[in-house]
Amino acid sequence: MPKRVFERSTMPKSNVIDMHTGKTAPAETKPMICDRIRHYREKLGIEQKALAAMVGVTANAVSNWERGRARPDVNLLPNICDTLQITLYQLYGLDDPSVSYTAAEERFMDDYRQLTSGNRYAVSALTQTLLKVQQAESSRAIRKLTLFERPLAAGVGDPNEFEDSGVPIYVYDESLTQRADCVFIVNGDSMEPDYPDGCMVLVKHISDSGDLAPGDIGAFMIDNETYIKEYQPDGLHSRNPSYPVMGFSEFEHVYLIGRVIGILSKNDVAQPTDVEKYLKLHPEFE
Repeated sequence: MPKRVFERSTMPKSNVIDMHTGKTAPAETKPMICDRIRHYREKLGIEQKALAAMVGVTANAVSNWERGRARPDVNLLPNICDTLQITLYQLYGLDDPSVSYTAAEERFMDDYRQLTSGNRYAVSALTQTLLKVQQAESSRAIRKLTLFERPLAAGVGDPNEFEDSGVPIYVYDESLTQRADCVFIVNGDSMEPDYPDGCMVLVKHISDSGDLAPGDIGAFMIDNETYIKEYQPDGLHSRNPSYPVMGFSEFEHVYLIGRVIGILSKNDVAQPTDVEKYLKLHPEFE
């Protein structure tokens, strides 16, 4: 009896031709849709079980999709796309015909497709860098002022020494903040309701020889305490009528720090993320 010969099972040859080489391309062992489901699921940060629950299948079904053991039913595709927040074109890695490009964009894409993978990576990295710079430059301009949070130490007599005290505060560069040199926090209710307790006021420095017009609001240092009061010829007035006038003769040392030009709005205090971006482009402001 002749010996029976068994043929080995082999993968079917691909009938896909690589247009670059003209040779037969290797057969696809895993559908693209499988990898793309996993890619977009992980991009959203959801587990297989969560995706399965949202689509209405078992977790094993999603696992089989991503392993290439099975493909999702065509009726499930719209629900999968909605859950993954993508289009059907993205799911299959296809160009969306509804998206149109300008002539310049089409020329750029033609050039981009001719680049090697390494040069494409360089273009992508450069694009990301330019986008970050553009985002930072489009942010609102920022300037640094000095914030004084607590009373000055006893014995400090020269208002110019405020330049070496306090902590930096970054504010958005607006018409009001441009005129200010420093910021004080109002402590107490003596200037309410115009300057409530806890608010921050913008102060413009005035030298010792400078003066205020009657009715102006000034920041004063009297001995070792700081005050924000309304200047009048007979003394320093509070807006709250419960407080008496502070006569100049009552104090040994009275210094004018500067004119109060307004209240610093919380919206004008720069957000930490904006400050970080701005300082990267302007390190001289640190």
